[in-house]
Amino acid sequence: MPPVTSPGLLGGRDGSRFTAADRAARVRFRRAMALMVMTLVVPGSAQLVAGNRRIGRIALRIWLALVVSGVLTLTVSVFWHELVFWMVSNTGLLLLLRLGLMAAAVAWAVLFLDAWRIGQPLTLGLGHRRAVVGVNGVLCLSVIGTLLFGAHLVGVQRSLILTMFGSDTVTNAHDGRYNVLLLGGDSGAGRWGLRPDSMTIASIDAETGRTVLIGLPRNLANFPFPRGSVMRQQFPNGFDCEGCYLNGVSTWAGDNTELFPNSDNPGVDATIQAIEGITALKINYWAMVNLEGFKDLVDAVGGVTLTVRSPIPVGGLGSDVTGYIQPGTRKLNGHDTLWYARAREGSDDYSRMARQKCVMNAMLHEISPQVAVSNFEQIANASTAMISTNLPASELDRFMALALKAKDQKVSTLSLVPPMINTGDPDIPLVKRKVAEAIARADGTAAKPGKSGAHAGDVVTGGSVGSLGDGYAANQSEDLGAAC
Repeated sequence: MPPVTSPGLLGGRDGSRFTAADRAARVRFRRAMALMVMTLVVPGSAQLVAGNRRIGRIALRIWLALVVSGVLTLTVSVFWHELVFWMVSNTGLLLLLRLGLMAAAVAWAVLFLDAWRIGQPLTLGLGHRRAVVGVNGVLCLSVIGTLLFGAHLVGVQRSLILTMFGSDTVTNAHDGRYNVLLLGGDSGAGRWGLRPDSMTIASIDAETGRTVLIGLPRNLANFPFPRGSVMRQQFPNGFDCEGCYLNGVSTWAGDNTELFPNSDNPGVDATIQAIEGITALKINYWAMVNLEGFKDLVDAVGGVTLTVRSPIPVGGLGSDVTGYIQPGTRKLNGHDTLWYARAREGSDDYSRMARQKCVMNAMLHEISPQVAVSNFEQIANASTAMISTNLPASELDRFMALALKAKDQKVSTLSLVPPMINTGDPDIPLVKRKVAEAIARADGTAAKPGKSGAHAGDVVTGGSVGSLGDGYAANQSEDLGAAC
């Protein structure tokens, strides 16, 4: 007859024998662990079950309200993207969200500590006590770290908006389009601000986001200013002085700031006056890009995919050529993308303008919301150092929505360059007509141009399809992506 197990002993699977006290200790340990897991999954549930029920009810109600609000926001945002854009661009809401995340981190940490207390750690054995302390610490620090990191990212976003989008002057669309002047230049010693060596108008349909990029060469001369403008008073017959080109307007205004007493950026304002006189378009906003900082933005988004059609030199024109970007279609990093856009060695300004349009197109269509979210802090830091603009923060959500719409559409281009335009003595009525026609075609109110042999074949000059005599495909295109 087998021996009878004592009522105070339990048999283990490995033949060991546990007392009732051991069993009770295991129950207490599992209870303590369960209370911490409950706090992780549903904050306040541990207090509601085994602690201060009043605190538990308050925490649970707040948690349920946040969950319901989050689910509703995500659901609505799937069908109404503008809500998300408004939320991430409203500095007041961002401040509340940041403070809320910080408060949630503190409150959740307190609930974890209270759950540990409710678990009666002093009644546990040493091994179980250490396990409970370790698990509680890991869970507590993980939750606090996640919430505080979220608060940090919200703070970065708010700081970006406050730093970059400081203007409060809102302008309405002109004839159904927003015209944004994009200026690109190199900053350096001995220069006043940023010299705008690249000037492009992004004319954006206010409803559909359909975009036309209108490029203006830096060496454009003998152009008029709009009636009633400060520059028109100084140059009634146009900017026809010796050696005066479009990119020199900014420098001239910088040397005569007394003529712009109410302007924070005389060079930009004078350049806008010039471009309005040339194109007859009213500029809503401007953005100036420091090309030296552009490579950081490209690196922040993980690079952009470009088709390099011929070797592009790195360096040159006053400095040594240190290497070449080899032909092929691949993702380029910030350094190579910058030189793809700026190189002029063995090329000309108009081929460079065509390559710059290709970079703009790649950036527009390749940067996804997922990339922006995953690389948010790097993008924000690069953008702050790279871009200055007068776009108001209140309009940021509108332009985010338009950019998302433009991402799924073709981009048209019109560059005011040879052979269409003589940059030394431009036919301004022809320029204005060409600009109006390009926008009308994008709006669908004008016929598409017939195909010509201007860009036929595989002629590549300076890395761009086409030639100086026949024109470059990316400078005059109804589909920039196909021309690149």
